[in-house]
Amino acid sequence: MPIDYLRSYTGLQRTDISNRRLGRSLAFVAGAVNAGGFFAVGQYTSHMSGVVSALADNLALGDTALLWAGLASLIAFFCGAATSAVLINWGRRREAHSRYALPLLLEAALLMVFGLLGARVAQLGHIEAIVALLCFIMGLQNAIITKASRAEIRTTHVTGLVTDIGIELGKLCYWNRSHTATGSVTADRPKLALLASLLAMFLVGGVAGAFGYKYLGFIASVPLALALLLLAIVPLLDDVRAAR
Repeated sequence: MPIDYLRSYTGLQRTDISNRRLGRSLAFVAGAVNAGGFFAVGQYTSHMSGVVSALADNLALGDTALLWAGLASLIAFFCGAATSAVLINWGRRREAHSRYALPLLLEAALLMVFGLLGARVAQLGHIEAIVALLCFIMGLQNAIITKASRAEIRTTHVTGLVTDIGIELGKLCYWNRSHTATGSVTADRPKLALLASLLAMFLVGGVAGAFGYKYLGFIASVPLALALLLLAIVPLLDDVRAAR
């Protein structure tokens, strides 16, 4: 049933299939937010490698303004991940069906704010606030799938994905001339397929986000917010039904 299908994304019962469904969906959102955010504020916000590198550069150059802006982005990402952990653990302590849906609902709300108010905030010149908001959203999202999948899946950056894909491809291409005491080298094909699908969804999301912002502006994030709300709503309704 459609309700059961939607419940599987952020519901209490976690399986490999449900984690992969959620991971692919969030990888698409991360790609879209990252690319759209670059069009909006001229900065990628889904990963912290560039932010930390820029912090070091600006510290060396003595550019105090950019140094504080980068530090704010890093702290926002930290706070997003921490907020997600707090909400999930709060839900776990109360045996809530929506423990993974709660941070996703918050992400949907913040993306809606970005879509409806981002243009106005940008006109006022508060670009740093928009960057911090997007970094908070990405930290929030990355922690959701990390907690739900027990750290098997991450969606907001592709460096680890590409590295793991390369490792599995290396195993796949390895020629086992003979068996040894340590066994044959074999690739984890299901893992490789998952990693490739996450990378593909991030890429597709990036293209969608770039074109969306190019033609629609900030409002292009509203459909993303509505999609996340759809993924989160069923476990929330389950909790309401249980409370009654």
